[in-house]
Amino acid sequence: MTSEDSTSEVVVRLDGVRKEYGDTVALDGVTLEITAGEAVAVMGPSGCGKSTLLNMVAGLDRPTAGSITVNGENLGELNETGLALFRRHRIGMIFQFFNLLDDLPALDNVALAAQLTGVRAGQARRRALELLEELGIADRRNVYPAALSGGERQRVAVARALMNRPALLLADEPTGALDSASGEQVMDLLLDLHQIGQTLLIVTHDPHLATRCASRVVEFADGRVAGERSLERSA
Repeated sequence: MTSEDSTSEVVVRLDGVRKEYGDTVALDGVTLEITAGEAVAVMGPSGCGKSTLLNMVAGLDRPTAGSITVNGENLGELNETGLALFRRHRIGMIFQFFNLLDDLPALDNVALAAQLTGVRAGQARRRALELLEELGIADRRNVYPAALSGGERQRVAVARALMNRPALLLADEPTGALDSASGEQVMDLLLDLHQIGQTLLIVTHDPHLATRCASRVVEFADGRVAGERSLERSA
């Protein structure tokens, strides 16, 4: 683990998590911890349980057995409304295919994340613009998603994910739909976020992304943690 703080808090804790879909076991007794400031990449072949793990941590699905705690919240104790509030306030999510709203320009796509938590529109738009400036695409703030490049759309999606200052940022194949140049830009962005202390959980099949952006790689196979390794980071 690379966090410099010896008293690092545990942001994510999975304890004996099992998930069954009928006769299929997607997760088979997964125990895993992620501490504040870590960037953890989960890797493995298709069908090994990576996306199921991400959905569990996001509160989008519930385990068959075991417990999941994120930022001090035991997700098993939350009802559906509580889980929705948890997702809005505690986590940010980046998807492979961006999941932007086509009928809103970039700025409003980002600001909406804060407005859904009760932030006034003007305040939300100011923070959204600040994030777009930090990500280098403020000049595209009034452009609709269909007219943005893939890299630009993913930057808008990252800004949206950061809007509510999440304790945890989840990324599901964040470069999977991008060309190599745009993918490199998004990797740079994830690395920058990690270096300023953002806690990240990245699901990917791309070893380059994992070694570039993560401080620890967790290998999955057949719904289990098959191994893990820490990656050295220069200061």
